[in-house]
Amino acid sequence: MTLSLPGFAHVRLPGADGVELAAAVGGGGSPVVLLHGFPQTHLMWRHVAERLAAEHTVICPDLRGYGASDKPAADTSDVYAKRAMAADVVAVAAALGHDRFALVGHDRGALVAFRAGLDHPDTVTHLGILDVVPTLDMWNVLHGVSAAVGYHLFLMAQPPGLPEAMIAGSADAFFGSFLDAWAADPAALPRQVRAEYLRASAAAVPSIVADYRASAGIDIAHDRADLDAGAQLAMPVTVVQQDWGARLGYDAAEVWRAWAPDLDHRLTRAGHFMAEEAPDEVAAAIRDLLAR
Repeated sequence: MTLSLPGFAHVRLPGADGVELAAAVGGGGSPVVLLHGFPQTHLMWRHVAERLAAEHTVICPDLRGYGASDKPAADTSDVYAKRAMAADVVAVAAALGHDRFALVGHDRGALVAFRAGLDHPDTVTHLGILDVVPTLDMWNVLHGVSAAVGYHLFLMAQPPGLPEAMIAGSADAFFGSFLDAWAADPAALPRQVRAEYLRASAAAVPSIVADYRASAGIDIAHDRADLDAGAQLAMPVTVVQQDWGARLGYDAAEVWRAWAPDLDHRLTRAGHFMAEEAPDEVAAAIRDLLAR
């Protein structure tokens, strides 16, 4: 049985281009949209969403291509562009009656949130980012053997066919390796939750690969065009991440400051799955962001 957020309504809503997204919706008050990362679903927000729902309407969709949301075939390069996935999020919020909302994303969801902030500055009021740098910068900071930490980025950037076959042939081992390697506190991913992530990911191999492949192509082009045009994030931005800068040899705060003039950059001792490992810390960072 698919796991979701207890006490939340579970709905299907129209995204962009005829795509429908599954979402959990709960609470009341000003809207906050929470976007999950890889290899996960909206379930990763279960602790943070509960904390925020006392004060906010909390909307937790499965991204296009993930979980219970539609998984359109990647017939063209833009189907899984972060621009299209951001348009999904704006449409889902609008379907619930919200033309402005705060947006927080983790991992892949953070890249969607970043694109939404650039493409929809009058819609996204506050932007929260967990444990990434923008796509263009991500490729720029991966060098030499230290880039091995992101080997999956290179694997899924390959032309269609081989990556999908390799991953589908050992899906639990592949997706499970990230749950094991990236969690500083394995207890934060209980058995049932881990099983749900593995089930959902194994059922979405082609679309997950297409999402990553877009980040080695069309997403770079979109980021570079904005960089060349001097585009920046107009809203308050909070970034919470592990100290990847120290590990990979770059200044993460400086990278983000180039995109976000109104920046609160925080380092955490939690692992990559910080919304599950340190929900109080993450919820507090989101509340601080919303107060700005």
